[in-house]
Amino acid sequence: MVATVALATLITCFSCGLLSAQTYDPGPLNASQPDHLAQPIASVGGAEGVIFADANTSGQEAPAPGTAEASSSSVPQSPPPDKEKPEFDIYGFAMMDMGYDAGQIDPKWFDVVRPTKLPSFRDEFGHGGNFYVGVRQSRFGVKAKVPTALGDLKTVFEFELFGVGVDAGQTTFRLRHAYGELGQFLAGQTWSPFMDPDVFPNSIEYWGPNGMVFFRNVQLRWQPVHNENHQVMFALERPGASADLGSVADRDILQGVKFRFPAPDLSGRVRYGSKRTYIQIAGMLRYIAWSDTAPTATTNLTGHTIGWGAHVSSNIGLDAKDVFKWSVVYGHGVENYMNDAPVDIAPKVTSNTNRPITGDPLPVLGIVAFYDRYWSDKWSTSIGYSLVNIDDVPLQLPNSYRQGQYGLVNLLYYPVKDVMAGGEFQWGRRKNFSDGWVYDDYRIQLSFRYNFSFKVGGDK
Repeated sequence: MVATVALATLITCFSCGLLSAQTYDPGPLNASQPDHLAQPIASVGGAEGVIFADANTSGQEAPAPGTAEASSSSVPQSPPPDKEKPEFDIYGFAMMDMGYDAGQIDPKWFDVVRPTKLPSFRDEFGHGGNFYVGVRQSRFGVKAKVPTALGDLKTVFEFELFGVGVDAGQTTFRLRHAYGELGQFLAGQTWSPFMDPDVFPNSIEYWGPNGMVFFRNVQLRWQPVHNENHQVMFALERPGASADLGSVADRDILQGVKFRFPAPDLSGRVRYGSKRTYIQIAGMLRYIAWSDTAPTATTNLTGHTIGWGAHVSSNIGLDAKDVFKWSVVYGHGVENYMNDAPVDIAPKVTSNTNRPITGDPLPVLGIVAFYDRYWSDKWSTSIGYSLVNIDDVPLQLPNSYRQGQYGLVNLLYYPVKDVMAGGEFQWGRRKNFSDGWVYDDYRIQLSFRYNFSFKVGGDK
């Protein structure tokens, strides 16, 4: 029912959007900075010649010099306006990270600070102390803008070398963005409207604040207001969730339970303010279901639950360049959208003998607070803190993840345009559910980044 109503609404809006697309100005491509590592794209292109109309186009003999007719016709005429031209951008950077981790972490995540991947018991990943080096943050992207009768058609395709999932720990291609945008509509993979990418600090640690909403998702998005300063958008997003069966994982009645997602996730956001100072409010609604594929005569665990989240974020411009970035998110069963949080669903005992166990969407709180300080055109510092707190349920194991904390401070140097070098001190902490385990990890990282960009076509 949720999917039907949402889809019908979006189709209606899509029809209205197409009718008004020729007069709608969607704003500049990639108006908001996508993340802390992106740099402005430098325009590179040759000068375009200007062609003037020939004053003598009637086929008659040209008037003699000095006559009134000659004087009026010899005045140069204003050139007709050039038609908007397609443009194509190639951009990215090469980046090397090296550092020393004084503690231990899951080896697949050796070069990031993720509290969920820190050990849940003593020496889970061996002894502490590890040097690492890699180029996995390196990135390559292309984007295009092509004028059409319905407005500019914008497309983006971008990837990096940071493997996750089955490629975790590897240097391998990973898709970041792949989408098209025409008028008020966008389709493809990019930032979820539930997220605020501008909260990411000016840091060199790849994964970023654990308490931040951070998810690039496949979506169909309607953007009735989408410019540099103000935004209103809604999206139907690809659903997904994970579960922790905890202390009941080995029960036979749970072996046939499988997740299913009969409806897309519904997200939206409103942003108001200026380029450097704004407030954003976002929301998320999810329908998560599971089916018992092997019910018995006495039990059937088929069920569903509703996940939801509310997210408030902001940038506050200070002085000429400095900015304070913060966000607070709270929800039930939205861990899938968090930058570093565990499962969305955990088991819960009920009083229903036919369904003795059901799924409970876990409450999650995320906090981010960072200050980006620009000492000059060549030096900057970022310092801040982040927190994720999960309200675990009794059926989860004592060493289940309960709370994670994250912090850093850095000093970055920009000797020339498109070059960055810097050092950063990083800290992460993991706290378990109920066994009293707390683990702190400290590391120092040095990074070097070299940007490139090339633009073809478009305006001069």
